[in-house]
Order: sequence, then structure tokens, then C-alpha cells
Amino acid sequence: MSRGVPFSAVLRGEWTKLRTVRSTWWCSAVYVVVVQAFSWLAASVADRAPTAGVAVATALTGFGFGQVVVVVLGVLVGAGEHTTGMAVASYAAVPRRTRLQVARTVVVGVLVAVLTAVLAVGCALAARLQTAVPGGVDLADPSVLRPLGLQVLSAVALAVLGVAAGTMLRSTAGGVGLCLALVLVVPVILAADGAEWSERLGEAMPALRVGEDAFLVGAASWSVGLVVCATWALGAWAIGAVLLERRDV
Repeated sequence: MSRGVPFSAVLRGEWTKLRTVRSTWWCSAVYVVVVQAFSWLAASVADRAPTAGVAVATALTGFGFGQVVVVVLGVLVGAGEHTTGMAVASYAAVPRRTRLQVARTVVVGVLVAVLTAVLAVGCALAARLQTAVPGGVDLADPSVLRPLGLQVLSAVALAVLGVAAGTMLRSTAGGVGLCLALVLVVPVILAADGAEWSERLGEAMPALRVGEDAFLVGAASWSVGLVVCATWALGAWAIGAVLLERRDV
């Protein structure tokens, strides 16, 4: 493949790589099972809710656990070829490494977005069928659609962060460890400290999000939380792209 090959061909190549490795399907399967299991369980336990938004937010709880799998998938995509040695062939085929990295990120981002959108609808159905709400849960209600859309965006941001970490460290274990520290461990530790400065610092970390809310800790406002996650993801991705261009294979 030469530099003149259309970007669509690079995308197709990356999609072929992604769908032909077992880890992709294992991660997808675990993501589906974990999110739906916890979401339907949460919806059945919270059998009543004052509003449709509250019912849906409760049903989205499964994403708090399932997004860990999204992080792992992103890291596997970013680091996979470096751990197997296939990066040599890939960069020979597509010398412009950033171009390849863009295609790789787009492919995994679309996959995560589609999976998350389907799962989010499943969570909304769980709330509609198992949680008693005055007036019911209307899937076209803005208070329902907004957290579902935010969940998709949050999952994509985590996938991009995972790709970036895998690219920077070229290690699956290191990338997963770094990402989980950023989204799960460090925010909780900072929040537990109790000091105002540590709480502020914790809110600036890319903590896991569930719809409009932080999963454990994080920025209270969904808009701030989304900006924080996106900033970390894009910033880390840019650093990873620079390192990718400057390093040897």
C-alpha cells in the first residue's frame, strides 16, 4: 500500500484488522453482558422513580462497570501491533503513521459508538419495562435522549484515551494500568482526601461517567465532565501521534 492509497482503503484495512482478532469480539461480548446485566438489575431494584430521567440514569449504571472494557479495547488497538511486531508491516504499507493512527482511532471509535448506542437503548428499555414512572418512560423525551447521547460520547472518549495510552506506552499492561489509574483510581483517591484542592484536581481527571453523572467521583456538571474527558482523550491522542512519528518501529 503506498502513500497514494485513499484514506477509505486505510480505513478498510484497519477494520479488517479489528474484526479478525478474537480480542475485539471478546471485549465486545463482555461489554454487552456487563452493561446489560448491571443495568437490568439496577432497573429492577429501583422499581419506582419520580421522573423518566431518574429511571434512565439508574438503568445506565451498568456503564460504570462496562466502560472499563472500552478502555481495554482501546489500549489493545493502540498497542497491539507493537506487541506482536506487526507494526513493521503496517508502517511499511502506510508510511504516514499519523494517517494510520487516525484510521485506527476512527474504526474503534465507530465500533464503540455503535455498541454503546445499542446498549444505551437497551438500558432505556429496561427502565421503561421495570421501573414505575408517572407517565412512563418516553424514549423520545429529551430527558431520556440526552443521557443516552452523553453515554455514547463518554464511551468514545474513553476508547480514544485507550488508543492514545496504548500508542504512547506500546504496552497493553502499561496502557490499561495507566488508563484505569486516570479514570478509576486517582479520582477516587483525590476525592477521599477531603481537601478542597484535591477535590478540584479530582474533578479535572477523566473519571468514568454514567449518562449525565459521574460514576463514583468527578465533575458534577455533565458539560464540564464531558469537556474534561474529551480534553484528556484528544490531548493524549496528540501526544501519542507525535511520539508515533518520531520513534523507530
